[in-house]
Amino acid sequence: MPSAGTASRRAVQAAALIAMLVFFATQLVGALLPNVPLLIAASAAGLALDLYLQHRDPGLVAVLGKVRFDVMVRQLLRDMLVLLGLLRLQGDGSLRGYAPLFVGLVLFYAAHLACQATAILVRRSRTLPFVTRNIDTTGLHLTAAPPRLLARQHGRRLLRFAIPATAGMLVTVGTEKPLWGVLGIAVALLLAVGGTVHLAGWLRPKKRIADEQRALEWLDRWLADYQPTTGMYFSGGTTSAYQANMWLSTLAALDGNPVIVLRERFMVQKIEATDVPIICIPKVVHLMALEKSSLKMMIHPANSGKTSQVLRMPSIKHAFINHGESDKLSSCNPYSKAYDEIWVAGPAARERYQLADIGVDDRDVVEVGRPQLAPIRPYAGAPTRARGGAADECFTTVLYAPTWEGWDGNPGNTSVMLAGENIVRALLADPKVRLLYKPHPMTGSVDPRAGRANERIQAMIREAAAARTGARPGPEAAAELDRRTAELDRLTTSTFRDSADEIERMMLQGTPEAGRAATVEAATAAWEAAYWASLPEWEHQIITTARPALFSCFNEADVLISDVSSVVSDYLISEKPYAVANTSGMTEEEFRTNFPTVSAATILTPEAGEVAGLLAAVRDPRLDGLAEARAELKVQLLGPSDPPSLVRFNAAALALAAEADARRARMEARASEIPTQREADAAAAV
Repeated sequence: MPSAGTASRRAVQAAALIAMLVFFATQLVGALLPNVPLLIAASAAGLALDLYLQHRDPGLVAVLGKVRFDVMVRQLLRDMLVLLGLLRLQGDGSLRGYAPLFVGLVLFYAAHLACQATAILVRRSRTLPFVTRNIDTTGLHLTAAPPRLLARQHGRRLLRFAIPATAGMLVTVGTEKPLWGVLGIAVALLLAVGGTVHLAGWLRPKKRIADEQRALEWLDRWLADYQPTTGMYFSGGTTSAYQANMWLSTLAALDGNPVIVLRERFMVQKIEATDVPIICIPKVVHLMALEKSSLKMMIHPANSGKTSQVLRMPSIKHAFINHGESDKLSSCNPYSKAYDEIWVAGPAARERYQLADIGVDDRDVVEVGRPQLAPIRPYAGAPTRARGGAADECFTTVLYAPTWEGWDGNPGNTSVMLAGENIVRALLADPKVRLLYKPHPMTGSVDPRAGRANERIQAMIREAAAARTGARPGPEAAAELDRRTAELDRLTTSTFRDSADEIERMMLQGTPEAGRAATVEAATAAWEAAYWASLPEWEHQIITTARPALFSCFNEADVLISDVSSVVSDYLISEKPYAVANTSGMTEEEFRTNFPTVSAATILTPEAGEVAGLLAAVRDPRLDGLAEARAELKVQLLGPSDPPSLVRFNAAALALAAEADARRARMEARASEIPTQREADAAAAV
């Protein structure tokens, strides 16, 4: 069952479609009668609606195109009905006096098709076999993009250029003077021809970028000059970029020359700010350029259908690092056997692979910790009084961060549907609780029930927040947040013209300034501090944006409530109290046995009756009987603190790279032996 927002949008789309059909029918009636006011009104209204939909609801326009009722068909039909009305007004049905209008329209649509053909040629000439970021692309002769209206918006272009023609013909309908129609069509024709000529300028040698062969030669030269040693390979959908983004700082800190290899063009702009060179190679035939490079090893944060295309390169060693570890089956996927090594955080994951019995050799499992957890602050005791407040104003900050429903339909994946509202209701009932609600960004993407439950939870939190009152930070806090936001946006957000295409963005996103990564890190920390300082410590918050990041919420929270997911494993680095919702249908004993990450957690049933006891243990450490268990589980899940995780991760990367070097040396030695053996065989034959 669709959500209220989706149902409302569909109703609006249906109304727009019905209105469009009514306008065409009315226009036909006005042309056949003929009725001048009706014909003029229906024609103008139909064109106005089409222009509006092109801007506000391109989805509906795309659907119309799929049923062969695209923008050109609609506009051509609209103009033909106006011509029909003119013929009916003529009385004898002849073209006397209106032949120039007919010829002019034919020429206008021919010019539009010529412009469209030119746009296709220009787009093809501006498509490289790869996309880059953080790389100097001077050698590719990149140029600024042509106007978007001409190159990529043929529907809007046709309608806008057709306005003078349609308007002129409608004036002719009202005055019966063909001159107005001729003038309008002449203006439209001039716009179409002028647009075609202007767009064709990008096909001139001066504005043409490197062709495919020269571009691939440039790529080979760049790889030879940069000498990459360690890469991160990533392929995924529009919402999966977070899986790669969490590893950016770790990749940048490794010894050697790192590079990020992507497969989807849109993903280039979804990778967060980093100084690491990024190269997207969509076609597998071009991906083979990596095999000839100095690249020694690659880390993989996720499995995808395209992963096998890079695993076939024997010259590169591959390590699966996953984007998070949990007790779910997805954390020990049989596909993991395809990698040379599997890097896990601690002993628990190693045991998980062996218990899963999926054929992973224990010698291929390497414990490296979780380097990106370094920003998470350790447990500092029970919550203390609020900023500047009295002791009785102390609030307990609870982070409820449920995961999404997953692909397998298991009701135990997420607590949102079966327990979420009860958990939130119990938390909101405590006047000294401040709730931070951060649902997984994919919540509701598979099961609409999860999406609806998520909406109800957010409505409950907004209502509870509105009912609370108290002191708020002064205007200076908001001003500081605005300043920090502007600074961080300037550092992390690339601003492009509306007409900028992929090539222009490549040109503008060249080699980053020295030290930018450290500047971004400092700016992010300053923004997070300003963000939390701008909010009252008693106010509930719903956090569905990328900022603040989950780890920042960890630092703000006194206790976490989540599901069986990597969120729990990461939070354990702090050793703070946490709870996990059991919506699996198992008993608590079975739940703890099947999911080791919850062994040091308070287990919540779907009714959430355990919330009061959880809050009491958070506020009074004497009631917290799980502190020692959390410390032990932390080591089991994430490994020892010494040596630091980043040191272990880097050592694993260097070791795997050394294996790649050793293999290459063996292959070169074998290749050199072949001619020697042939010479010996030839001599023996003589």
